[in-house]
Amino acid sequence: MVDVIPKEIKHAWGRWNISGSIILSLILQAILLCFSPLRKRTPQRHLIILIWSSYLLADWSANFAVGLISKNQGKDLKPDDPPQDKKLMALWAPFLLLHLGGPDTITAFALEDNALWLRHVFGLVFQAIAGAYVVLQSLPNSLWVIILLVFISGTIKYLERTTALYSASLDKFRDSMIQAPDPGPNYAKLMEEYKAKKEARLPTKIILTDEPDKEHRPKKLEHPSLASETKRKELTHLEIVQYAYKFFNTFKGLVVNLIFSFRERDESLEIFENLADSEEALRIIEVELGFLYDALFTKIAVLHTVFGTVSRVVASGTLVAAFILFYKKSNKGRDFHGADVVVTYILFAVGLVLDFISILLFLFSDWTCAALSSLKDDPDEPLSWKDRFFNWLLEFRKLSWKSQECYNKGTHKCSKEGEKPCIKEGDDKCSMVQKHHMLTTPFFLRRWCGSVNLKRIHDAGDEFRFLWIIIAFPFKILNFIIQKVFGWISELINTVHRWISHIVNALSRNHPWARRTIYPIYILFLFHIPDFIKYVWNVLSEFFGISDTFDMVHKTLFVHGEPMTKELWKFMFEELKNKSKYGDSPENAKRISLARGEWTLRENLPKDADREKLVRYVTKVDYDQSLLMWHIATELCYQQHEEETIPEDTDKKREHYSYREFSKIISDYMMYLLILQPSLMSEVAGIGKIRFRDTLAEADKFFQRRRIYNLGVKTTTLVKIATINILAVNSEIEPMDVKGDRSKSVLFDASRLAKDLTEMEKTHEKDKWEILSKVWVELLCYAACHCDATAHVEQLSRGGELINFVWLLMAHFGLTDQFQINKGDARAKLIIGK
Repeated sequence: MVDVIPKEIKHAWGRWNISGSIILSLILQAILLCFSPLRKRTPQRHLIILIWSSYLLADWSANFAVGLISKNQGKDLKPDDPPQDKKLMALWAPFLLLHLGGPDTITAFALEDNALWLRHVFGLVFQAIAGAYVVLQSLPNSLWVIILLVFISGTIKYLERTTALYSASLDKFRDSMIQAPDPGPNYAKLMEEYKAKKEARLPTKIILTDEPDKEHRPKKLEHPSLASETKRKELTHLEIVQYAYKFFNTFKGLVVNLIFSFRERDESLEIFENLADSEEALRIIEVELGFLYDALFTKIAVLHTVFGTVSRVVASGTLVAAFILFYKKSNKGRDFHGADVVVTYILFAVGLVLDFISILLFLFSDWTCAALSSLKDDPDEPLSWKDRFFNWLLEFRKLSWKSQECYNKGTHKCSKEGEKPCIKEGDDKCSMVQKHHMLTTPFFLRRWCGSVNLKRIHDAGDEFRFLWIIIAFPFKILNFIIQKVFGWISELINTVHRWISHIVNALSRNHPWARRTIYPIYILFLFHIPDFIKYVWNVLSEFFGISDTFDMVHKTLFVHGEPMTKELWKFMFEELKNKSKYGDSPENAKRISLARGEWTLRENLPKDADREKLVRYVTKVDYDQSLLMWHIATELCYQQHEEETIPEDTDKKREHYSYREFSKIISDYMMYLLILQPSLMSEVAGIGKIRFRDTLAEADKFFQRRRIYNLGVKTTTLVKIATINILAVNSEIEPMDVKGDRSKSVLFDASRLAKDLTEMEKTHEKDKWEILSKVWVELLCYAACHCDATAHVEQLSRGGELINFVWLLMAHFGLTDQFQINKGDARAKLIIGK
């Protein structure tokens, strides 16, 4: 009988299966510890796939190794085995329990994993029983003290992970924020006193006293450094983290849709209104989102409790003690196999190194700086040595900005007649320089990806992009091989098909019987073989997701994020800050948060303008339809730049170009969210993808009819030609009145909107880019506050998005419907007298 598996392979597996499984488990733990913190800094899918696969394999490999060790304990020793080798393998079982505890940097890959905390409790029980069974089988064992110490360390690590999952499950997360029950004033006692006074014929009445509302409360800032002075004092790096920690403990209830009081809203609003600049708001929010990520996906929140700190000291101490005892044990080379001793040393060494790295991450985290310090009442009070150290440490993670000058290209006239033109000789760039400050914080010091996902405008490369290209290289090779193989097969089939066709045609011409038999068979069956093979390939490709995989790789390699600019963030911050002044009641705050363009149009358009002509493009259509229309209209206006009326005033000119760029960036970003981030737009997307496909099909049909595809010119020129052709179409009549509503295309509705914007600009001398940019901010805010909170949190584990920051910024400005700010806590008083 022939063995399917050669004896050499069987022997190697029997000798190294346990060691190999343990080393694999150790490698997976190292990958998770080192790479999982990076997922909140980048949306790169290759990194996510690496972490996801390691996360799933980590528990499997540890459980598999425990099973192998348990099976091995029941086997008889071979003649060449050392006398106590099984006893050494019994030490490896507690190490696997240590691995099942997982690293501190990741407990859950997704929020759903936190709901499985009960499964981990059962896992802890059964793994402890399995480990105890392995140890009992090895008794008497001279390593029992070392085994016990490692077992204690592993059990503590597993308990930490289970506790972290339990506390981060949404039900427990909500319960941890619910305050103690408040029965209110003693109604029965008050009514008894009221009745007694009435019976005594005393003039008695009950009045309710409310807490002072916003309009009547005294202006009292949370921190003196935020006082309204001519030049406000900038917050220190430590104060930024302290404020972020303070607001995290307040607004983490957003995740579970809790309702907040008016005090919390006013406190946050007052602080954010009095910050020195918008950058401080960005820094507070990014740290705050980091706290939220850590609380839901890592052990850090648990470790920063008394229980967590003590457990970590005990777990690390027992592991160090176990290593020292094993190192000092004599006769290891004689009692155990040399390779197994080396594996044990590797387990101890790598385990201690990973534990040391975890302790460093714990000590130098934002949590430690916030938990071990507090905001000072007097900002001029000198910092203690501890606060100075924390402030110095946090300085390394401050936001870094790179100034870049951008030129507005074009042939427009930006100089008056008789003056020196702004176009320098030999230069095609306008000397109207726009300075931008791009976010370029070093990769390992980032708290989020720091980019807006759309076509790159500024030249700022990712220093780690080469790493992702290397990781994705096998996918590119596989794609190349598949394309070449199927191309070769297709060419072979076509060659054979032409050869058979030539023979069949020749036989049919020379022999009537062939014309009646072979030729019909060929036409009915053989002729369609290439089409049949193509159909089968398409079905298999769709079923196994092959095309989606290649699309994913293509997006990962060639779709890059635009570095966020300080000017863009400041613009959005000021817009929301301005709106917060109108949200002084629950009704107004809700109205502003529900606005998706109409508030801006009615507030910013001139009084004599026909406001409803533009407002109907947001109020009379669905959100996804409005989004697509305004995106196409923005693109059409953007391509018409050379025909625009450019303001002569330098400041207005700079504002014009800034508004134009903001409109383009946010427009492209919203389309990215609608098409490529459906989870963030699920509540407002509607049939956005259907509208997008129908619009694309109508544009494709229009361009083919106008033969725009076949002009043989550059892409930029082609886009301008397409824009001119679209706008040249007479669109006086509503497209729906001509086409009906079967097709969901909005191509020419967007063309009408672009024309209306241009007409408004010419008639009322109001910069259409200012209107467009503010409408886009409102559309973004509408999507942010209507996105499910759990989707926002999930996105934090994939690098974060600008929409997550807008969501939290709106909460800080009180522009959500989760504040009950109209009344304070009423208290009844019994008044005796006239």
